[in-house]
Amino acid sequence: MSYDPQPFRARYRAAIHPRYNVWLHGGFVLLFGIAAIGFFWSRATDVQPLQWLTVPLALVCYNGIEYVTHRYLGHHRRAWARMFYQRHTGDHHSFFADGQMTFESLRDWRVILFPAWLIVVATVVMLLGWLLLEALNRNVVSLFFGGLLIGYLGYEVLHACEHFPDDHPVSRLLWVRHMRKHHAVHHRRDLMQTVNFNVTFPLWDWVLGTLYRESPAVVRVQNHVEIGRRPEQVLDYVRTVTRWHEWHPYPVTTTGPAGPVPAGCSFEYDSSRAGRLSWDVVDHVPQRSWKARARGKYGLELLVTYECLEVDSGTRFVRTLEYHFASPIGRLADRLFARRRIKRDSLDLLDKLRRVASEAIPG
Repeated sequence: MSYDPQPFRARYRAAIHPRYNVWLHGGFVLLFGIAAIGFFWSRATDVQPLQWLTVPLALVCYNGIEYVTHRYLGHHRRAWARMFYQRHTGDHHSFFADGQMTFESLRDWRVILFPAWLIVVATVVMLLGWLLLEALNRNVVSLFFGGLLIGYLGYEVLHACEHFPDDHPVSRLLWVRHMRKHHAVHHRRDLMQTVNFNVTFPLWDWVLGTLYRESPAVVRVQNHVEIGRRPEQVLDYVRTVTRWHEWHPYPVTTTGPAGPVPAGCSFEYDSSRAGRLSWDVVDHVPQRSWKARARGKYGLELLVTYECLEVDSGTRFVRTLEYHFASPIGRLADRLFARRRIKRDSLDLLDKLRRVASEAIPG
């Protein structure tokens, strides 16, 4: 993670009006949208079966509007759409970054949801369109604009779900889980202007060639925790591999240099989880980051990155694990049980580090 959103989050939260209420914000958008859909659809009478196909057509059109607006207004500064660009790239992408995609309080929803007034403006524009076109075929036009509003509400709901915590039951739903991965890739600083602009369904990303999926062979697990020590202290502690047993939640034995291990050095590691691994330290930025690569059984190759970012409470420690199995046996085991265990162990590992850091790292 090369960008830390925490300083921006602190400034953004401080600027939120004290009376802001997410329930009023979200509730107004939902109820107004439902009422507007009801108005348009109440204009349709004696709807024929084929006319109902207008609704999926409207959803496809909304998906295209979502794509074009997001790509060409949200990520490209236009004088007449400056507010939208600022709210999207300036605020939303500064607030949520790769590895830190979840909201931390309900007030954070202000940077997730569209402004409440936007659905009113959108509905007024649709109403003008309805007045101009309803003479052509009132049923089709009414169903079409109602369908556009369903797309709008669907965007608001699914986009909010994409910023839920990983362990929330909603985040485990099949389509939500898929689009969370899709959206998280878009929030990578190096990719946000080029790929994955759809939020509800990646139709136009696929049609226009901007659909990006990370290789399914590589699994990426990232977690973070705050520790009340200085970044250089935390980094020196976690790269002292002979002390890994102090903060790993399962038995670990390491053989290597004493003290913090610098780039270019190697060490051996044996655990009840991954077995025996041979490690090489590939990079070290003093007071900032440390990377090591390992090889194990069944063609296992992994890269672990430790990053220490200064925050008010001390240090935000970010651990990123990227791994894959070269052998079919390893890939099968990973899909059946190993991946779930690795993700659970990663959370437990950082939780234990947080708990032992106050005693293990001198103040």
